[in-house]
Amino acid sequence: MSLEEICGFPFINESLVYDNSLNKYCRNFQNNLSLEVPPFSIESQNFSKLSKDDHGRDIKINFDHGTTTLGFLYKGGVVLAVDSRATGGQFIGSQSMKKIVEINNFLLGTLAGGAADCVYWDRVLSKHCRMYELKNKERISVAAASKLMANMVYNYKGMGLSMGMMLAGWDKRGPQLYYVDSEGLRTPGQVFSVGSGSIYAFGVLDSGYKWDLSDEEAFDLGRRSIYHATHRDAYSGGIVRVYHINETGWSHVDDNDCNDLHYKFMEEKAKMEGVQWEYSH
Repeated sequence: MSLEEICGFPFINESLVYDNSLNKYCRNFQNNLSLEVPPFSIESQNFSKLSKDDHGRDIKINFDHGTTTLGFLYKGGVVLAVDSRATGGQFIGSQSMKKIVEINNFLLGTLAGGAADCVYWDRVLSKHCRMYELKNKERISVAAASKLMANMVYNYKGMGLSMGMMLAGWDKRGPQLYYVDSEGLRTPGQVFSVGSGSIYAFGVLDSGYKWDLSDEEAFDLGRRSIYHATHRDAYSGGIVRVYHINETGWSHVDDNDCNDLHYKFMEEKAKMEGVQWEYSH
């Protein structure tokens, strides 16, 4: 079954001349800036075909999602830390998924839920932020960007989107952190962790978080929180990425393999306890 049949598109011939009736299915061909428009008309309800195969049998497409992302505010700005494992149920699809999206030089978004959903809507948000900047000659605030995202995805509530993202940045009010999900929920906060491993990350964050952390202490707290989540949550793993946002914009701090962090932290623990500990790769 081809994509055009699934979406209800008319047949496209080899000369790649699109039939005019295609416009009634998707307005993206009329205006390529309208990324918010779904790839088929909601009224036609063709998206229901995606749950059936050619013989009408049910297809399991509601996979269990797994990830760990976190973000927190402190006196030096905002720290975001994420893992890099992408899963579909018990299947590991990738160990190098980039779960932090650079929306502009002062605004970052994290991914949790459906990777395609999050990446697509972050692209849409990036377009809107750029358009705002061109029209108003100033950067959009983090609050306004998060409100745009919440409003856009709320229009698709109940249609299968799976998103739980953080938007973090620096604007006229200083460091800002918001949580937005596919149900249209939008809330500001100082500490967030999203994903299947978030309960383990919160255990470390709650014990080590304070406002007057130094930059290195904040980076280390983010690394340790994600590492402990990957150590205990089977759906999290891969690389631990850490980003920092301050008044000059965002910066990529470092990437660390969670296996390397495991041996590093075990060695530190052994030294603190006065125990001789050795390992070999």
